[in-house]
Amino acid sequence: MTDQTASSELRVAIAGLGSIGTKIAAALDQGEGLTLSAVAVRDPAKHQAFLNGLRRPPQVLPIDQLGEAADIVVECAPSSQLRAIVEPAVKRGKAAVVVSVGGLLDNFDLVDLARANGGRIIVPTGALIGLDAVNAAVIGTIHSVKMVTRKPIDGLKGAPFIVHNNIDIDTLREPLKLFEGTAREAAKGFPANLNVAVALSLAGVGPDRTSVQIWADPTVTRNVHRIEVEADSARFSMSIENIPSENPKTGLITALSVIALLRKQRATLCVGT
Repeated sequence: MTDQTASSELRVAIAGLGSIGTKIAAALDQGEGLTLSAVAVRDPAKHQAFLNGLRRPPQVLPIDQLGEAADIVVECAPSSQLRAIVEPAVKRGKAAVVVSVGGLLDNFDLVDLARANGGRIIVPTGALIGLDAVNAAVIGTIHSVKMVTRKPIDGLKGAPFIVHNNIDIDTLREPLKLFEGTAREAAKGFPANLNVAVALSLAGVGPDRTSVQIWADPTVTRNVHRIEVEADSARFSMSIENIPSENPKTGLITALSVIALLRKQRATLCVGT
């Protein structure tokens, strides 16, 4: 590889090597105009074998130094770590891809911080479809956005809303509606499950006008999301059934969405808004 080729590559750092982060890291190791320059992990020894198996093992750095080694920092960590990952990156004028987008609502000043420093915060489509249609419709007027999520029992266990309300979902024999409210409320009660609702709300009418229902459903094996949008330009509905990853709270397609987003940064032909 020549120096000219290396300098033209987009350097990407990843914070967190769970089910999403490892898939993104492996894809970045294939090149295609992207290079995995650094990672931050809580327990480096745990991931050393995986990192050593990559063609070009990245640096292992503290999370606040990822922005020094990369053009884009990808957050793949628990939402409690979002600020610690994103803030140093956007302060340096770098881009941050936010997977735990539900945590962004409680740290929305990061958007202003990014704007002031020339940084960017990018939210991938993740486990949804059709955010490009919502982005287009909101240029006009959107009247309503409704989302219904159905998840297998294992994908909802431990959610704060369920724990706080002492709801027993382990013995369910039929679907149970756990929650109905706004995307903002859903993100607080189900922080590991409802990143999709927050992404939908940010693409459209905002977290306080986006309506969400959440069902625990023992009859499904996939994470099911259905969205209905009423706008002056169109009426449309979208449905997706996502296969869970190794982490039952996260769809397999989420990592693929981030990989597609990163590759799009270097693509000659870009399809979709």
